[in-house]
Order: sequence, then structure tokens, then C-alpha cells
Amino acid sequence: MWFVFAVAAAACFGVRGILYQWTSQRPVDRNLLFVGVYLSGILVSLLLNIQAKQPWNHGVGLGVLMGVFSFAANASIYRGYEVGRASVVAFFSALSPLVVVLVAFWLWNEAPNGVQGIGFGIVVLALILVRYGQDFRSGSLRGWNWGLIAMLLYSFTDLSSKQSVLIGASMLPVLTMMFATGTVLFFLMYISSRISKKNSRPASPPAWKARRTLTWGMTVGLTNIAGMILMLHALQEGVTGIVSAITAMSVIIVILYARFYLKETWSRREAFGILLAFAGIVVLRLAS
Repeated sequence: MWFVFAVAAAACFGVRGILYQWTSQRPVDRNLLFVGVYLSGILVSLLLNIQAKQPWNHGVGLGVLMGVFSFAANASIYRGYEVGRASVVAFFSALSPLVVVLVAFWLWNEAPNGVQGIGFGIVVLALILVRYGQDFRSGSLRGWNWGLIAMLLYSFTDLSSKQSVLIGASMLPVLTMMFATGTVLFFLMYISSRISKKNSRPASPPAWKARRTLTWGMTVGLTNIAGMILMLHALQEGVTGIVSAITAMSVIIVILYARFYLKETWSRREAFGILLAFAGIVVLRLAS
């Protein structure tokens, strides 16, 4: 069942990626958008826990750590997109499952079996092929440092999530703390940005009003909280690195959207990478 949860989480994160891409083409305040995304997570987690009545036990403090890592990862990858090549940043962030596998083995002696290892290798190779762009091959590595930081932070987010499962922390309170931490941090970024703009030369405000941006962010946040709940369910039984690799395949959904809705063309490398990714999923399904 963990496999189904992991694939469903990848689907949710894929839809989230599509919504992020669509929103990035609109004049919105990015920090306020993320405030909405994380605020939605708080509200949904609290509402679900009214019914579930999960206790606020000793492990919920890990949610703060997850929130810090998640906030820093999102801030880093967006900074990388601002100053560097998108394909280079994406390439490095795609390697996060490798870090997760290595650290999970070191911390918990957790390793995939033979068939799972083959499937994991296929999936990671597919991710690299899909995200490995012309900018990287031509030697233009601007933004690689931010991509590397994002890779490590996304890995730490997954590992912290697994640790919360291992110590028996209640899922919904953990998620509440995670999203509350992210909300506070992005709100501080939003305030800081507003102050900087006031102290600098006048700039035209975003076309989207604050209320509209916040509301849209909360709407996008529904896909985020759904993906997190499904991923935590998958981590309860699945191998950490395998779950991380499957959820990272959300990028395939974004690429399919770009191909069929945005009418972007595929290179042979990208098409082969997508086919390879589906082959890896089949292998992992057979091994689960």
C-alpha cells in the first residue's frame, strides 16, 4: 500500500508544480503566495485533527525542523532560478533521493532490496535524464550552488519526515507545526521585502492584490498538504529512499503538462527519460 501512497503523493506534488508554473507567469508576490500555501496546510491539518484527535506528543517538535528545511529549500531553489540556469538548478535538486538513500542507510541501516535497488537506480537515472539540460552540458553552471543547497534541504525534509514516523509522532500535529513554521518564516520574508521596497526607489506593486494572492496560495496549498499526508503514509511502511525517489517523479507530470498544454517540444533525451521513469515505476511496483 505504501507504493500507492507514494505515487499518489507524486501526483499531488506534480499538480502543485503545474500550479506553481502557471502562477510564476503572473505578477504575484512570491513570499505572500507561499504564506498562503503554508497557511492552508495549517488549517487543513487542524480541521482533520478535530476528527482524528491525534495527540500532541513529544515528537511534534520535528515539525518545526521540517518547516525550516522546507522553507529554506523553497527559498533556495527559487533563488537559484533567479540567478542561474533553471536546468542546472533542477539537475542538482533532482539528486536528493541519492542523499536520502545514503543517510537513511547510515542512520537506520535501511536499504532497498535487490529489485528495489534496480528500480531506484532506473528512477534516479530517469530524473537525471529528464532534468539534464543543454545549459548544463554546455558548461554554464550558474546557480549550481543554490541547486545543491536545495538538494540537501529537500533531502533533510524527507529524512525529518521519516524520523517523525519512526518515533511515533502524530502525523497531523507534526504537519501543523511544519506548516506553522513555514508560514511564519515566509511572512517574515514578505514583511522584509515590503520594507526593502519602501526604502528603495519606488516600484510598481504586483498586479494581484494581497487578498487574491493569499487566497490563490491557500488553494495551491491544498495539493501540498495532500501530498505531505500521502508521503508520510508511504514512509510508514516504505523504504525512505524509494519513497523519496517516487515522489521526486512529480517532475514528470509537470513535463507532460508542458508538452501537451504549453506545447513545448521534447528532446529525445527527455522522451527517453520519461519512458525510463515509467519502467522504473513498474520495477518498483513489482518489488513492493
